[in-house]
Amino acid sequence: MRLTDYTDYSLRVLLYLAVRSEGLATIQDISDAYGISKNHLMKVVQRLAELGWVETVRGRNGGLRLYEHSSSLTVGEVVRAAENDFALVSCLNGADASGVHRECVIQSQCRLKGILESARAAFFRELDSYTIRDIAEPASPLMSLLGLKPSATVVPIVPAVSTGT
Repeated sequence: MRLTDYTDYSLRVLLYLAVRSEGLATIQDISDAYGISKNHLMKVVQRLAELGWVETVRGRNGGLRLYEHSSSLTVGEVVRAAENDFALVSCLNGADASGVHRECVIQSQCRLKGILESARAAFFRELDSYTIRDIAEPASPLMSLLGLKPSATVVPIVPAVSTGT
């Protein structure tokens, strides 16, 4: 099974925003980080926003951020939303490559269809076992590769406890 660039870019946008975690990112930031066309990313981001996974903020200082609930999306959910055809062979969707519906002559005795359906189900079981949060960890190496600077971690000052002596 081969996924489209659209699905790949959808996952990359979500991963970038999950790793960035603070502030707003621009489509240009993501484009530069991955070396992907800004025009392609605009279509992807629009769809992710329509799905309620990415918040878009308009204006001069606008940008994108991941909605908090989106980090719990599974990779499988993203793939299902981005792709439109999971038929590994034409008999799984009832049409040949030209879109013409043709009945397969061996359909009544063919075991291959069941095997391929089982393989597709296993593929999605595996994708459904990982969330966006899972693939964004550990964040530091990913941030470095994407050209992002880690945010400064604020360590709270805890007053010393008196032992009473």
